[in-house]
Amino acid sequence: MIYPGNKRYFTWDYYLKQKFSCKVCKVALNAGFTCPNLDGTKGWGGCSYCSGEGSGEYAGNPLDTLEKQFDQVSSVMRRKWPKCRFIPYFQAHTNTYAPLPVLKAAYESVLHLPNVVGIAIATRADCLPDDVLDYLEQLNQQTFLTVELGLQTIHEETARRINRCHSYEEFLGGYRALQKRSIPTCIHIINGLPGEDKAMMLETIRQVGSLRPHSIKIHLLYITEGTRIAQQYKQQELKALELMEYVDIICDQLELLPPETVVQRVTGDGVRERLIAPLWSLKKFVVMNEIDKEMRRRDSWQGKYSAVTE
Repeated sequence: MIYPGNKRYFTWDYYLKQKFSCKVCKVALNAGFTCPNLDGTKGWGGCSYCSGEGSGEYAGNPLDTLEKQFDQVSSVMRRKWPKCRFIPYFQAHTNTYAPLPVLKAAYESVLHLPNVVGIAIATRADCLPDDVLDYLEQLNQQTFLTVELGLQTIHEETARRINRCHSYEEFLGGYRALQKRSIPTCIHIINGLPGEDKAMMLETIRQVGSLRPHSIKIHLLYITEGTRIAQQYKQQELKALELMEYVDIICDQLELLPPETVVQRVTGDGVRERLIAPLWSLKKFVVMNEIDKEMRRRDSWQGKYSAVTE
C-alpha cells in the first residue's frame, strides 16, 4: 500500500490525521520523574547510551510547570500549523515511576489544556504496578492514551551489555498487562546496539511484530559524549552503522511488521552538540528520503513479508 507523501509504511502522522481529521503534534514534557535504572532500585547511571540524566533530552525544563512547558512548545507548533491539535507527551525518564497520586496530578494537569486530544506516557515495562494499570485503564476510556515501552532489543545478552536492568520476560509481563486492559502500546527498539548484527535486529522486529503492538518507534544507536557507549566507541569496541546499512535494515524491518502497526518513527534526533556518531543521522530528512527511495526501488511495503495478518 502507498500512503500520502509516497510513504510505503503506516506513518503516525497519517494515522493521527485519519483519527482526528487534522494535524496532531506531540508536545514533549518533563515532569521531573526519575528511573529505577538511575536511582539504584534496578541499577545506576541508566542504560549505557544514556547521558546519566535519563531519556527525554528534548523534553521541557522540569523547573517549569507542565502547563508552562506545554505552552512554550505548542505555541511554536501553532505558528507552523495554526489548526494543530496536541498530545502532551510525558517523555523524560520513567513516567509511571511515582506514587499514583503524583502521577494523576501530573497527567490530569495537562489533559484539559486547549486543543489537547490525548496523552502519551513513556515508561518501562517493569514500572507498571496494578494501581497504576487500573488508573491507566480508566484514563484510556476518557481520552486517547498511548503508553510507550522501551524494549530496545529482545536479546538478553545485549540487554546486559547496555545495562537495561530488566529482562524480556519482564517486558512481556508489562506489555501483556497493558493489552489485557486494551491500552494502545508503542514499543521502542534500537538498531545498532553493541554486539548485534542484522540477523539479531530482524529477530527483534519479528518478535515485536508477533505481539501486534498498536505502534512502534525504531531508532538507531546514537553515540553521544558523556556516555559509556561513547567510551566503548572511542576504544573501538563497537562501530556505528553507516547510512545505507541502516536504510537496508529499516526496510527489511518494515517488510516484517504487521501492516496495521503504526510506525511512529524510523529514525530519531541525536543531540547535535554532543553527538559523536553517526553524524549522518543529523540529516534526518535525508535518512527518511533514502528509506522511501529504497522501498520504492524494492517495490515493497510494510507487511510484505509479515507472518502476522489481520
